[in-house]
Amino acid sequence: MDADFDAARMRESLRLAVRAAERGEVPVGALVVKNGKVIGRGYNAPISSKDPSAHAEIQALREATKKLDNYRLEGCSLYVTLEPCAMCAGAIMHARIARLVYGAADPKTGACGSVVDLFSEKKLNHHTTVTGGVLADEAGRLLSEFFAARRNAES
Repeated sequence: MDADFDAARMRESLRLAVRAAERGEVPVGALVVKNGKVIGRGYNAPISSKDPSAHAEIQALREATKKLDNYRLEGCSLYVTLEPCAMCAGAIMHARIARLVYGAADPKTGACGSVVDLFSEKKLNHHTTVTGGVLADEAGRLLSEFFAARRNAES
């Protein structure tokens, strides 16, 4: 895929992240794309769903697997506004996602190199190609503004 395509998909993911923020969830959005078409969408919902696995990536993977009627998402790309955590990285690899594109790095839980790099672990049997930093400033700003607003509301 080219940089313009990646940026357009990340903008769509950012719109999903805004939906999460409007619901009081950490603003993270994700898309699964196959052959240039979006087949799965998701945004963070662990608080509202009372489900610790309801991260944006997992939500998008779930929708895509239903659409394809297969838990394997070979040939698909996943776009997400924040570097995935270890749980999501594991799900991405188990789903056989070919390519991961993320926006902002996550220095607290990122599993693409910020804290650990599960995608470079040679012992694992599936290897997803990773591209980070796509619209990172916009994604980071959305997160920063969300947490600043929460801190202000608490004081």
